[in-house]
Amino acid sequence: MAKSASASSTADTMEGASEFYAVVVDGGRQYRVSEGQEIEIDFRHLSPGSELVFDRVLAVSKGGKITLGKPVVKGAKVTASVLGPVQGEKIFVQKFARRKNYRRRTGHRSLGTRVRIGSIAG
Repeated sequence: MAKSASASSTADTMEGASEFYAVVVDGGRQYRVSEGQEIEIDFRHLSPGSELVFDRVLAVSKGGKITLGKPVVKGAKVTASVLGPVQGEKIFVQKFARRKNYRRRTGHRSLGTRVRIGSIAG
């Protein structure tokens, strides 16, 4: 009885698994992307509207059929259009030495580039 309950919960998590997506590598990070999705990657000096191509594709899923690369899928590429630069959340760095009246606090916001995934070929 417990097995049938877990099987139905597994089917619930697999909902939408047959969509078209790819797993790409950029800047040491892996992103699961689908067409029309917007993601934020590491900053690049690219003007808004320019095209960016991800050629390191680890996996491609088409209608439930998954193609895995060894290490990359040959001939697969993902194209994206650059939307523009964005700033990340503010990170605070604090230095503190107890009993010395020493406290320093600085903030940092890293830059990123927002892109919209256009097409997945492969």
